[in-house]
Amino acid sequence: MRKIVECVPNISEGRDEKIINACAEAVRQVSGVTLLDVDPGKSTNRTVFTFVGDPESVVEAAFRFSAKAYELIDMRNHSGEHPRMGAVDVVPFVPVSDVTTEECVECAMKYGKRVGDELGVPVYLYEEASSNPDRKMLRQIRAGEYEGLKEKILKSEWKPDFGPQQFVERSGATVTGARFFLIAYNVNILGTKEQAHRIALNIREQGRNENEPGRLKAVKGIGWYVQEYNMAQVSMNLDNYKVTPPHIAFEECAKDARELNLGVCGSELVGLIPLEAMLMAADYYIKKENLFILDEMQKIRLVIDRLGLSSISPFVPEKRIIEYMISGESEEPLAGLTVRAFTELVGARTSAPGGGSVSALIASLGAALGAMVGWMTYGNKKFAHLDSKMRALIRPLHIKMKELIPLIDADTNAFNDYMTAMKMPKKTEEEQKVRTAMMQEGLKKAVEVPLTVMRTADSCWESMAEVAKHGNISSKSDLEVGAKSLQTGIWGASKNVEINLPQIADPGFREAVMKEADELNRRAESYVKKILKTLEKRSEGK
Repeated sequence: MRKIVECVPNISEGRDEKIINACAEAVRQVSGVTLLDVDPGKSTNRTVFTFVGDPESVVEAAFRFSAKAYELIDMRNHSGEHPRMGAVDVVPFVPVSDVTTEECVECAMKYGKRVGDELGVPVYLYEEASSNPDRKMLRQIRAGEYEGLKEKILKSEWKPDFGPQQFVERSGATVTGARFFLIAYNVNILGTKEQAHRIALNIREQGRNENEPGRLKAVKGIGWYVQEYNMAQVSMNLDNYKVTPPHIAFEECAKDARELNLGVCGSELVGLIPLEAMLMAADYYIKKENLFILDEMQKIRLVIDRLGLSSISPFVPEKRIIEYMISGESEEPLAGLTVRAFTELVGARTSAPGGGSVSALIASLGAALGAMVGWMTYGNKKFAHLDSKMRALIRPLHIKMKELIPLIDADTNAFNDYMTAMKMPKKTEEEQKVRTAMMQEGLKKAVEVPLTVMRTADSCWESMAEVAKHGNISSKSDLEVGAKSLQTGIWGASKNVEINLPQIADPGFREAVMKEADELNRRAESYVKKILKTLEKRSEGK
């Protein structure tokens, strides 16, 4: 899964389109970053930008964005309704996909240091990036705003985390940190504002008061009536969707609405949502309703229906799910090629992609053929008695097929660390020592990739053998090809393991890897014979 960080910087300018556009363009110029939204406010004189990308690229975009904003915005002339303390007021980094909060804290640290060192602007850390309880919340740091910063910044307890301890009149100060992804989510209630608010009081963490807390953690909520929709809403901020995801908030609101004899008419997502939150909801309803859905887009359709996300306006996944909105180069350039293009590239006068990538591809096709035979059995009236068994067999084969696909590219990239180490300086004895150690680590990583192909493919055998016993025998040849493909993928990956092992100095590592690879090859040979024999007997009616 691709690492994705969201950055939501706010600048103290919401009226001058030239400045706003210039800041947006600074983000667009950074490769690996996608600008998702620009939301200016004239009365607040403030603009909120949203962009996403890998951690390194997002930090670079945030820095360039800030440099442009400091250049164009003069806080001495600023006024607006929204609290603020700097030209670039707040720059939060938010984990979206395959990224931890700790990694986002690191992003904030890198950004803050660069702004302080290179641009000379005072920077404060907040939320997860701050360890000071008196300087953790944004409102604590922003108290007194720009006008009060001149005296405040000189106090010892308000020394910036980065940059000078002095009042920079033109730029003010910037706050940066890490917080979790906030989902703005409304549940539609066919009732009054008061009834919706009653439900909000029941579920929000704060509850009615400190003696009557609500049921759901990390949830803020109120009830209101929307004349435009002609219905009430329980309007919520889900501060941490891993604690309380949208589908749980929806179900709890629906539960209370039923007790009040009120109708629930779907829900509304305000802004964007991470793919993970949608898939969590899909898994919930699949389990609750005993459904069998593996395709990702079908899961998304299920969630849209169950939560009624199109009740106000059409929910278009490509425009609302962050991962689907991100454009740019694929992280799997080989796996993303056409069959013709990949084959021709393998046959070109280049060393990569080579046998390792081809082995990963063949193994993934083997798992895919096993899943296919399962699908050719499942849902067929003739084999209805096997539906529960096929559900159990198709799922692991489908999952392993998906896990093997990224390894097509991973094998080609396996030597990157080794090649980087090769270029390290080696003039002194210490440099040579460090270089050798890094080269050895790179070689071990290069061995781990094909070994992972072998392990992943090996985990398919039990399911393949069961499909051979019970699957639609009309698809016999497909499963035969699938079994042989799995074996070939494992054998091919083992050759990539063997060719790199001799260069690794650690004898214990070499011995352990070779022993495992030999065992995986033996298992593959044994299982292929078993599967082919089973299919042959079934086709002969024995």
